[in-house]
Amino acid sequence: MATGASGRGLLPFLRLLGQLKRVPRTGWVYRNVAKPESVSDHMYRMAVMALVTEDKSLNKDRCIRLALVHDMAECIVGDIAPADNISKEEKHRREEAAMQQLTQLLSEDLRKEIYELWEEYENQSTAEAKFVKQLDQCEMILQAFEYEELENTPGRLQDFYDSTAGKFVHTELLQLVSLINTERNKKIAATSHPHS
Repeated sequence: MATGASGRGLLPFLRLLGQLKRVPRTGWVYRNVAKPESVSDHMYRMAVMALVTEDKSLNKDRCIRLALVHDMAECIVGDIAPADNISKEEKHRREEAAMQQLTQLLSEDLRKEIYELWEEYENQSTAEAKFVKQLDQCEMILQAFEYEELENTPGRLQDFYDSTAGKFVHTELLQLVSLINTERNKKIAATSHPHS
């Protein structure tokens, strides 16, 4: 970790990053989920999902790093959701400026490493970036399933599932999504037919 004269930006960097603990995921807020997760919560589970992949063709360390960096800009710009009606180009522009602002606080090597990881994810330029993008979506539907369970409202968050339809191609994630859907469908069926 950077310390001394060259590390003066470390404390402001970490404090900005700490905002991610207090930025709720917008999609859940818009759907009136009680106690919605933070961006930090989401990124943490994504990083763990990357950690437990058994795909030897992927650079696991890189996947974990990509998961930790992919939403970092949201500590400055907030969690911009599709419902906000902000174009992909404008969202990218805002997040790019935020990443430049954020990484300027770090040493040149760290600045380059973190910014390049963010760009790799944004550009979907590697197998690892594509895998982490699928993790992003998979973690979201897993969270939707958990909210439906916690609130005892099976099926209420269907639009989150609909938004990911056909987006999973990685074998491990296809299996995980299948398990989530099976469990979820049992709960929906039990609610629809409580006495069967």
